[in-house]
Amino acid sequence: MAIRSRNKVNAKFEMSSMTDLVFLLLIFFMLITTLIVPNVNTLKLVLPNSNTAKPTENLTVSVAINENLEYFMDGQPVVFDQLEGNLSNFVAGKTDPVVVLHTANSVPVENVVKVMDIVNRLKVKMVLATNPEK
Repeated sequence: MAIRSRNKVNAKFEMSSMTDLVFLLLIFFMLITTLIVPNVNTLKLVLPNSNTAKPTENLTVSVAINENLEYFMDGQPVVFDQLEGNLSNFVAGKTDPVVVLHTANSVPVENVVKVMDIVNRLKVKMVLATNPEK
């Protein structure tokens, strides 16, 4: 005599409701992230004109070091011992000047750090110029 149970357990799991929930969460997070981080590139601003505005003066100076460890400031050769004096004369009286440092690949790091140290002592912003990767 075979005894069979009347209550059979259905082991199926319906995924349709779960996929609807995941889809709604995805849409929700996509909308929230666009509200938190607005797309700055879509701002179209019309800037006002001014008759009394003065053009900004050149606030950058270029310092270069070539393969022979020769120093140049705005294309003019400079002895390393005179570099700090020339840079301090350039930045005197200027608001937010910037030093752009160009170096050859073969220049030792010590020479680059020496120039960076001079710029740091003068409390001036510095940018290390590089070539974009191809």
